[in-house]
Amino acid sequence: MPVSRRLAVFGSPIEHSKSPDLHAAAYRALGLDWVYDRRQVEVEQLADIVSALGPEWRGLSLTMPLKQQAFALSETLDRTAQVTGAVNTLRLDDASGRRIQGFNTDVAGIAGALRDTGTSSVSHGLILGAGATAASALAALTQLGARDITVAARSAARAEPLRDVADNLGVALHVRELSSGWAGLGDVDVVISTLPGTASLEHPLPDELVARSTLLDVAYDPWPSALGQRWAAQGSRAASGLDMLVHQALIQVRIFVLGDPLAVLPDEPAILESMFAAVGIVRPAA
Repeated sequence: MPVSRRLAVFGSPIEHSKSPDLHAAAYRALGLDWVYDRRQVEVEQLADIVSALGPEWRGLSLTMPLKQQAFALSETLDRTAQVTGAVNTLRLDDASGRRIQGFNTDVAGIAGALRDTGTSSVSHGLILGAGATAASALAALTQLGARDITVAARSAARAEPLRDVADNLGVALHVRELSSGWAGLGDVDVVISTLPGTASLEHPLPDELVARSTLLDVAYDPWPSALGQRWAAQGSRAASGLDMLVHQALIQVRIFVLGDPLAVLPDEPAILESMFAAVGIVRPAA
């Protein structure tokens, strides 16, 4: 029997996280006797908790509000984490003098969820909100070919840190405030919302934009969100944050098991299927 490892998702709040279900399904499919649970952790606690973890700990998933602090704790960073300034995955080496490796798998999660809707390329993307997930959305849209991206935030000042991310990615970034409405926005083919699922927009997005675009709302509880209901009413394609969560968790499993986000797991399609099934999603047709 393979050596048992411990893993967990840290965050606040964390009690409703579905990550333990996803990871348990993956390790079961891989025949690994690994334990993955959840723990309520605040920003000021993270460094001390990580330093106290024993050698049986292989890694951690980090959700809000810990992604910037996890970035600061990382001794090495993958390229995606470097560009976005956010880490949602820590791999812990076994050796004494443990090295903490930081990764960002949210970008792959967003791109994977959009591809599942049939969106293989993007021209002009619109991101709602300017928090940590917005940087990952910016990188994911760039991966899918976007060279023109608009960020709409409650405050334009909050979006300013994204300008450095856009510069590093070589993409044109336009910033506007949500309160300014949508005049002059131009054609948008993908909308990514990083706002709370219950959030309502002061100026609803135009019907014609909803009709011609794909939505990824990173919120998934409740689903459909307010935005998801708008897209459903128009018969437009939409994905929830749960789709994103599954795809980013698969990359985390690669990191924890193989040490490389690009390495492919044995019989990976079947593992992905088991992860979708663990959270009650019918896998989109290829």
